Amino acid sequence: MSDLRDPAPYDALLLLSFGGPEGPDDVVPFLENVTRGRGIPKERLKEVGQHYFLFGGVSPINDQNRALLEVLRKDFAEHGLDLPVHWGNRNWAPYLTDTLREMTDAGHRRIAVLATSAYASYSGCRQYRENLADALATLEAEGRRLPRVDKLRHYFNHPGFVRPMIDGVLASLADLPEDVRAGAHLAFTTHSIPTSAADASGPAAEHGDGGAYVRQHLDVARTVAEAVAHETGVEHPWELVYQSRSGAPHIPWLEPDICDHLESLHAAGAPAAVMVPIGFVSDHMEVLYDLDTEATAKAAELGLPVRRSATVGADPRFAAAVRDLLLERAASERGIPAERCALGALGPSHDLCPVGCCPARAARPAAAGADSPYA
Repeated sequence: MSDLRDPAPYDALLLLSFGGPEGPDDVVPFLENVTRGRGIPKERLKEVGQHYFLFGGVSPINDQNRALLEVLRKDFAEHGLDLPVHWGNRNWAPYLTDTLREMTDAGHRRIAVLATSAYASYSGCRQYRENLADALATLEAEGRRLPRVDKLRHYFNHPGFVRPMIDGVLASLADLPEDVRAGAHLAFTTHSIPTSAADASGPAAEHGDGGAYVRQHLDVARTVAEAVAHETGVEHPWELVYQSRSGAPHIPWLEPDICDHLESLHAAGAPAAVMVPIGFVSDHMEVLYDLDTEATAKAAELGLPVRRSATVGADPRFAAAVRDLLLERAASERGIPAERCALGALGPSHDLCPVGCCPARAARPAAAGADSPYA
């Protein structure tokens, strides 16, 4: 194996995800985990959980992670990487702490971590790092020898993440009626977050006016739209919009909301739209409900033809991108230059989150960054 195909110093990969309920009895306990420390009454959580109850109390995210694990292991085996792949969640079984404990007990000492969140933000990056620090603190208190964990860089603009989304848009456009296809607008969607969190996302030098979070999404949206125009010969109008807002109504969040945007498109005479969930790795609950259910119902009410393009999910090209990110980081850790693939204008993201990157709401330790207490 050449130096650039060697995963050393890593002896395992950890897929780190959000988690989700797998039955009706799981919904409220899951939401209690998600909202821990906020003092939200159980009755309110039951109301919030209605989205899950509509789908039998099952979030698709765990099955999607199982599918991703399968394609990752297959890709690694086909390319000669003898590296085990484990899976842990922040908010539901298999829990991160349990998985890290099992990995530690199995002898793993240097673990690469892939989070199922592609962009910079507190909830999309630093909170995962805080959860890693919490898990390591628990293992330390148990007297275990701690592994070193390194979070792989943001992959929002990696070709293996972007190209499947381009193909998803092309397929959705082709599925629209021919008489509205050429005039269809592209609505690139991502999770709305408080504007204060967006403004503080990314390294300190990138803070302000949406921060790295908005900048990264705009760059991906532009890259996808330009590729679609190149391959179809049609320039489709596009906009970055938001979905899945939660929290107090008096706190400013990123706008416009997808449903409001569909109303605006209809009022302006747009003949059709394609919703492109660039902010999501897989078709989990916020895609199934907020787009496939709520936004699609709004479009039907308006009489606006609409399609929703696919997320990346377990696409083999994404698995290849993960392998690429792992080997790239491994080479860097060994002091060997490696190509760092990225599309768009922003270039590849940093390996190590600097101090002040996506600052916490309150001071908490975070692993796998320049400010990590676990070097």
